[in-house]
Amino acid sequence: MTASTRYDCLIVGGGVTGTALLYLLARFTDLSRLALVERDDVIGQGNSRTNNNSQTIHAGDIETNYPFDKALAAKRAAQMVVNYASRRPPAERDRIIHRMPKMVLGVGAAECAYIERRFDEFRESYPRMQLWRKAEIAEIEPQVALVEGTWREDPILAAGTLDDYSAIDFQALSESFFRSCVRLDRRTDKHVTQLSGTKVASIRRDGPDYVLQTNRGPLQARAVVVNAGGHSLRLAQQMGHGLQYSCLSLAGSFYFTRRVLNGKVYRVQNPDWPFAAIHGDLDVQQRDKTRFGPTTLIWPTLERRGTATLREYWQVLRFDRELAATLWDLMMTTEVRRQIQHNLLYQTPRLGRRYLIREIRKIVPSLEGREIHGARGSGGIRHLLIDKEHRQLHVGGSKIVGDPGLIFNVTPSPGGTRCLSNAEADMRLLAKHLRCRINERALTQELLTGPEDVGGTDEAA
Repeated sequence: MTASTRYDCLIVGGGVTGTALLYLLARFTDLSRLALVERDDVIGQGNSRTNNNSQTIHAGDIETNYPFDKALAAKRAAQMVVNYASRRPPAERDRIIHRMPKMVLGVGAAECAYIERRFDEFRESYPRMQLWRKAEIAEIEPQVALVEGTWREDPILAAGTLDDYSAIDFQALSESFFRSCVRLDRRTDKHVTQLSGTKVASIRRDGPDYVLQTNRGPLQARAVVVNAGGHSLRLAQQMGHGLQYSCLSLAGSFYFTRRVLNGKVYRVQNPDWPFAAIHGDLDVQQRDKTRFGPTTLIWPTLERRGTATLREYWQVLRFDRELAATLWDLMMTTEVRRQIQHNLLYQTPRLGRRYLIREIRKIVPSLEGREIHGARGSGGIRHLLIDKEHRQLHVGGSKIVGDPGLIFNVTPSPGGTRCLSNAEADMRLLAKHLRCRINERALTQELLTGPEDVGGTDEAA
């Protein structure tokens, strides 16, 4: 093992979460030797890929499955992303974050009453959020409130914002972190290495350090953070960590229609289900289309496409009597069983389109089934951890802290929006282990101070 392959910290996974951590360590700590390894030849090709996620900056205001405290944490995480992106040069900024209206829509008397109560609870913490009745919704999203020029019959009410940074391209954000680290490597005395096409087979402890066995040979580091989805759990369990968990993969699918929305329209969500209710989004790349989804399906691989990770999935599924009992308990939960049944119906030939259009019409009542087609090549995969000891499904973020200086992130939640917030938490854990210094002043000025709310003016940023 030569000194050139020994790092202060080595990060596995080149999605938005891994590249965010590399950027924070390079920009705000005094660590001098950092490396990131990514198995693909290009970064950001997993769940961070533009078409594999909802392209939403989750700030907690329209996500009704968030209780108040989680919503505020999401707001802080979202603001960090906006603060970073809004300080990029305009052309780069405009590839990453996008302004558009967003709302959470209540349909029917019960949901409308809920939206109004929630707005009263959240309005002080989200001063830019407004409450919109049918006529106001019609001005923002005409096809939500109107059917062929006349009012839709059912009562509707919405809460949202008109012109915030609401949409994001997480792949472009990953690329921005990558380029920022390249500049730090070239312009400072730090060595920031990014190795693509590098597959990690295993990790082992070697005295105070860790050794990663890769197709490029061994790499050695004082600390290791793995941000590789379900592969994080596989590598953790190889080292004897997280053995109480099984991994359940849920694949998401999206659908395109002609452009019928000007922004994002979310629905009242189920807090017991890890995916949002079917919602509509103006696609950040194909502005002539609206994208609806996701529908979800249990998926027996660690990756969305191909069967190459089928064997690895069964390794982390760890099927045994405890898992069978936990899954049975979950299936006995009415709402979970209902969601699984509905999502199975969406995949049924002929019938699936009929059930799907019922959900989409709650948003745009004039759409016809023939106008909907699958967004091929779109949709990511979420890896949920099942705690067999406590018979629980972890629907939020999952982090396994192994030995000192060893961290495994499975599914940061809410998705990529939390990339910088999750990276900050990991940075602080690493700082204690590696005894490095964090430039708190620069961190606060650049990421924690910015517009008054998500989507403030460029001048405020």
